[in-house]
Amino acid sequence: MARIPDAFIDDLLARTDIVEVVGSRIPLKRQGKEHAARCPFHDERSASFTVSPTKQFYHCFGCGAHGTAISFLMHYDRLEFLDAVDELAKRVGMEVPRDTQQRNANPETRDLYGAMEAASTFFRNQLARSDKARAYVETRGIAAEIVERYAIGYAPDGFSALRDALGTDPRRMQLLERGGLFSKNDKGNIYDKFRDRLMFPIHDRRGRTIAFGGRVIDPEDSPKYLNSPETALFHKGRELYGLWQAKQANAKLERLIVVEGYMDVVALAQYGVSQAVATLGTATTPDHAELLFRNAPDVYFCFDGDRAGRSAAWKALESVLPRMKDGRQAFFLFLPDGEDPDSLVRQEGVDGFDARLRAATPLSAFFYTSLSADVNLSSLDGKARLAERCKPLLAQIPDGAFGDLMRQRLTELTGVGARTSTPQTHVPVLRASRNSPAQKPSLVRGAITHLLHRPGFALDLQPPYRFAALRQPGIDLLSELVLLVRERPDITTGALLEHFQGREELAALQKLATQELPGEQADLRTEFLDAIAQLEKQVLQQRIEELQQQQRDGGLGDVEKQELRELLQARMQR
Repeated sequence: MARIPDAFIDDLLARTDIVEVVGSRIPLKRQGKEHAARCPFHDERSASFTVSPTKQFYHCFGCGAHGTAISFLMHYDRLEFLDAVDELAKRVGMEVPRDTQQRNANPETRDLYGAMEAASTFFRNQLARSDKARAYVETRGIAAEIVERYAIGYAPDGFSALRDALGTDPRRMQLLERGGLFSKNDKGNIYDKFRDRLMFPIHDRRGRTIAFGGRVIDPEDSPKYLNSPETALFHKGRELYGLWQAKQANAKLERLIVVEGYMDVVALAQYGVSQAVATLGTATTPDHAELLFRNAPDVYFCFDGDRAGRSAAWKALESVLPRMKDGRQAFFLFLPDGEDPDSLVRQEGVDGFDARLRAATPLSAFFYTSLSADVNLSSLDGKARLAERCKPLLAQIPDGAFGDLMRQRLTELTGVGARTSTPQTHVPVLRASRNSPAQKPSLVRGAITHLLHRPGFALDLQPPYRFAALRQPGIDLLSELVLLVRERPDITTGALLEHFQGREELAALQKLATQELPGEQADLRTEFLDAIAQLEKQVLQQRIEELQQQQRDGGLGDVEKQELRELLQARMQR
């Protein structure tokens, strides 16, 4: 299997701003030279996740997650390595070698995508053959062009239509089962998960089929909507139905409209509203919020006006609030009783629906209206209650004009300011004891730490590397780091750590890489070079002691005597 050259990866990471990559997905707050956030890879209340622009890597002191911009995309966006490299390359205008991409594809994942696409093709063909399904589509007024755009299909009634059509190959059967298209009863019998349903393929950001949603045709059937289970390709809290189609239909998305179901998305598209997406049977998650704002600056949430709808809207607000950077806007459109986007756009047309969107409630108004609904703002007690409710939520808003105005509004309502404090990261023991005399780091450890923070320092060393002969713990690791940087001059801190993935040295290197190393570049370089010089002095002393011991044990030959004299003289000169 072909590998992407290390030099290409190093160059790509050197050109990539990891703060920009991570910050476009989770809210970061500046904290000194680094940026902090609550870790996206485990549940936590305080910010233990840091991103370093100088070292170009991220690290969580809570769960230990760490890596480069590439590994972040792989874990957060759940991309394959090559897809993550490709996405970063597009951001910085680099071209990944085509032959490398083709040969480096994961055959397991590629085959799973292929099986899902085969199922999608089967369902589309079945729609064309089913009078019942076609009649339903016509009744709902879905045009052929929309059916084609969203690849809508039909899962026939019966327990094994899909399995019989595509299951002749045992390998494909396994893939379809992994893709969530089969169910198993108590007796171990396998049958089609989707039966007698209109089928809506769910696509990833590259337009590949990763899952399905099925809607009943007969009103008495249930459940009304049935989604694929979580699989290796599909995670419902991270995907939005219709986003792929919205991006294809709009050169630039100025807004996204979040609706409840597949039919709402399709109906709006039928009337020319091509910016609608739907969550997949779940509340709006923080991942959904990031995905929405990553694709459009304005997001409209359409919910029923009843209690359940307003509860869902509040959950969406909680996910959106920490992502309200300047330039982003969120609105809430509450629908009349008994209506949904599908029925409204059919009754009022696209102009009527647009008018409703223009009159939607801004996030700021919904925020304060909701929190003050049961509060008497004419009393001091009521004002205090509102202030206490608002403060922890306002603290989540990123620094900027929107956050300032939201806090200003609280002051107007209550007379109380909303001071916010910068979250503190979990500080490792190593950092706390760094300047303790009893815990003074060794020269080897100090040199390794400098290299992790500034890999380019290794380029100031010239071979032969005499310190490598020193018999001390860590010397082999220091030598490996120096040689690695010499071979890959553009390597970043994150890439250095990735090189040691799966090795026992990784944990120690991570701790050293996350230590603070204050000082100017020139001063830090001097410290590193001084440390190397001191190690080379120790090599000289080590050889002197070896020769002196040899002299005591059995004497030295003429060559060794001359070497000892030269070394002793060199030690005096140093």
